[in-house]
Amino acid sequence: MSDGRSDEMQKIFEDFEKRPIYKVLTVDILKNIKDENLEQAIIDNIQTKFNKDFSNEEEIVRNLSKGKKAIYVTWLLEAEVNNGGFNQFYFNSSGQLADLGQGAFKTIGAVQFADLVGQADSIHEATKANLEKYNDGTIESFSKSYDQNPLNDLDGKFYKLYKDEPLHEIKVKYIRENVNEFVTE
Repeated sequence: MSDGRSDEMQKIFEDFEKRPIYKVLTVDILKNIKDENLEQAIIDNIQTKFNKDFSNEEEIVRNLSKGKKAIYVTWLLEAEVNNGGFNQFYFNSSGQLADLGQGAFKTIGAVQFADLVGQADSIHEATKANLEKYNDGTIESFSKSYDQNPLNDLDGKFYKLYKDEPLHEIKVKYIRENVNEFVTE
């Protein structure tokens, strides 16, 4: 006998695996995607351009339209911070796009997130040299990089900002109002 929650989770995973992935996005396709699936459809579309190992991620993202770049970078930063904090964002390969974060949040109109990311960028820049000693490729060193890391203080602030600036709704509004920035061939 299974419980209802595990069945529900299984369905969520199955639906995610079966979602349509659009290599091409037209105005009509974008208009017909439900709001709850819109950001993921754009992320999927962008990722169809990446090599299997994501080795061209930075090049592709830096050459995207302003809107696509903003949606991708905010999605990436949000995923990293929600998973392991700002420290993880800068530590992982996603950090190669850190210089785009603040502008990406400004583009979509998430001003408080933009300000917080700007603070994180400044702290990271000031502590980057000290954190290099933890970059030896081991999980132990990565774990130690959190010890007394001033970025940790910003993680809680990031999570609390969702109340003031609901990112999903902000992103959907931006996409709907700037649909032509997301059309592909």
